[in-house]
Formats: sequence, structure tokens, C-alpha cells
Amino acid sequence: MSYYLRAAGLGGALALSLAAAAPAAVESEDPIRMTLHDWTGQLVTTNLMARVLEEAGYNVDLVQADYLAQFAGLKTGDLHVAMEIWETTGREAMDEATADGSVVNLGSTGMEAIEEWWYPAYMKEACPGLPDWQALNDCAEAFATAETAPKGRYLGAPVTWGGFDDERVEALGLDYEVIHAGTDAALFAELESAYQRQAPILLWVYAPHWAPLKYEGEWIEFPPYSAECYNDPSAGLNPDAAHDCGKPRGPIWKVAWSGVADKWPGAAAAIEAFTIDNDTMGGMIARIDLDGEPLDDVVADWMDANEATWKAWIGQ
Repeated sequence: MSYYLRAAGLGGALALSLAAAAPAAVESEDPIRMTLHDWTGQLVTTNLMARVLEEAGYNVDLVQADYLAQFAGLKTGDLHVAMEIWETTGREAMDEATADGSVVNLGSTGMEAIEEWWYPAYMKEACPGLPDWQALNDCAEAFATAETAPKGRYLGAPVTWGGFDDERVEALGLDYEVIHAGTDAALFAELESAYQRQAPILLWVYAPHWAPLKYEGEWIEFPPYSAECYNDPSAGLNPDAAHDCGKPRGPIWKVAWSGVADKWPGAAAAIEAFTIDNDTMGGMIARIDLDGEPLDDVVADWMDANEATWKAWIGQ
């Protein structure tokens, strides 16, 4: 059984101890609590960083936590480190948490995030105006299902990921119903099924991930994102509603409880040094999700192949 399945099955109270005997150089033997979420890439980055910290002698607990709600625990120090806060969906929560200094941004992971509406290339025949968002209403019936007709169907991510898709539909007057997938796995299982049948589908796809590497398709081109669009109804196309634009794009950030740098300064420096690129991460996710390889094995292979890199993070 993969680490992901073991972790996901134990629920929100999960705390998997990765204890190691701490050498004298480690500032505290107390465990560093790192959060796990519900998508494979985040499990990879977190497990990878945990392994590196273990190699430096730190104790690590991996704790299942909600993506956005985790900030409450990070503010109080009940949780310590979150390895992936996406510019696309987590920026507002991150900014709110860092504003009072209780949470700190430890810099980019090196990955650049895209999260947006996506369709397979074969749908261009049914909707030749794509990827322009203004073509969506002309093609709503092409994307409709029995449960949404005559409206089109947009398959969104799990509700806990945020993203404002329901608000976007209303603000832009789109004739679509947002149906949220229950899990990351369910989201991409539906894409796999639709693609094999060349069936209509419009859904949330993100990068880094294997889906945009494996399948030919395009992201919808909405009006460009701006902070004003999200916060000021008068700033966008619809003077009465916010979120009448696309999602932001940008870095995937690492954040931590502000006390981490005081209690475990060496660990904080290592986390800040962590970096990985989109292509490397996409390949690791594909090995787990598509090839069925255990997450532990994929992380171990990266550690073996990149020993000089991660040893530099911990000053070895």
C-alpha cells in the first residue's frame, strides 16, 4: 500500500512520527510538525523535505490538515511547516496569516503554478472559439451532461482547495454548473475516462502535474487576473461582482510558524533552501499516479540521485 493511501485513510487526527535520534547539532529534539494535504505533489514535497530533515537529525511528524484551514494551526504553532501554498488559490490566506508575523513565507519551492479551467484538444471541433472564455456560453450544450443540461458542466476541484469557480461563473454570467470532485484522484480519473472515450469534459487542471504533460489540451483564457478583480467589484468586467477574471499564476510557496526559525534554525534554513522544478515534480507525480509506484520509493530515488543537492540544504 502506498504512503498516500495509508495517510489519507487515517483522517484529520493523523500524526505520523518520523523520529530519528537527534545529534548534538540539532537545536531541539521536539518534532517538527509538517502538514499533509490531498494531492500527490504536495505529499511528495513534504515527504522529501521530511526525509532531508531526518538526515540532518531532526524529528518530524507528518500531520493531515486542510489546505486553507491549516493556517489557524500555523499561526498558533500547533502546526509548523506547510510545503505548498499555491499562488493560484492560497495567496489570500497566506497574506492574511503573514500580516501579523505569526506565519512567515520561506520563499518559493521553485515550482510555478497554473490552476485553471482546461479542456482536451478534441473539444475544439465542438467549440472552435476556444480558448477564449467568451466562447464558453456558445458551447455550453457541448459541455453539458444529463445532470446539468442545458447548462454546461465544469468539474471543479475539491471544495477545500478554494479557487472561486462558483463566484467566477456568476460574475461572468457563464451558463455552467460547477460540480466539485470529491478528491484529487476522482478529478483525474474522470479526465482519464473522458479522454479515452473522446467525451466532452471541462475541468480544473493544474501544473505541475502529469495531466497537461500526458494529454493535449488548453487552459481557458479568462480576463487577466488582478488583485483588484478579486477584491473590488468595480475593477473588472462586471461592476457588481468580484472574481470576474482568471486565477492568478505564480510561485508555489513554503510557509512556517514564525517560531520555527527560533526553535529549529537549521531546519528553517534547509526548508528555505529547498527547490525543485515543474518538470521534475511532474515526472515524480506521474510515477506515483500513473505507474503505481510507491511514494516512498519515488522520494528515495530522488534522494539517491540528488544527494549533493539536499546535503547542501542542510549544510553537509
